[in-house]
Amino acid sequence: MRMQGRQGQPEHAFWLKQLHRWHWISSALCLIGMLLFAATGITLNHAAQIEAKPQTVHREAQLPAPLLRVLSGEEEHKGVALPAAVADWIGHAMQLDVSGRKGDWSADDIYLSMPRPGGDAWLSIDRVTGKLEYERTARGWISYLNDLHKGRNAGPVWGWFIDVFALACVVFSVTGLLLLKMHAAQRGATWPLVALGLVLPLVLALIFIH
Repeated sequence: MRMQGRQGQPEHAFWLKQLHRWHWISSALCLIGMLLFAATGITLNHAAQIEAKPQTVHREAQLPAPLLRVLSGEEEHKGVALPAAVADWIGHAMQLDVSGRKGDWSADDIYLSMPRPGGDAWLSIDRVTGKLEYERTARGWISYLNDLHKGRNAGPVWGWFIDVFALACVVFSVTGLLLLKMHAAQRGATWPLVALGLVLPLVLALIFIH
């Protein structure tokens, strides 16, 4: 029995070392993200009590006649980008990057919806007169961070970050659970606390959520 115990010690030490290594690596990777998501979890939970003060910017411009002819016509399209020349002119005249953004073309106008975290924006181009209208609304930093929490209008790169962050959290949690298992013999409260963490939200959901 003593020989078996001695033979098992190197293996136990190996896995303990590996678990500690992956636990601290995953914790380092997801530390800031966990703080961000925890803080915005509170702000999202109390969104009705947190007053937002939207700030709106409205701009107008006139598209030059040569560029207006490029947009003239009565054909209707869904999800078609502006011609490069028009997008470049808007970028210089209105300090607005619309390159590659897809809009809805009707016989009367072209409408581009440009939602973003913490706000919204749109651009309208009259295909008859060439009048441009742009409006941007910002709802503040809390709304911005809340939208990042939800991945709302944040683009595919942020979506990939959330996936990688979630995977790091899974590694952090699983290695933490395995470390608890390896130290449970010396800490009698380990499994009661783990069970409480499982049972408490389940009981609250069954009793108070209908």
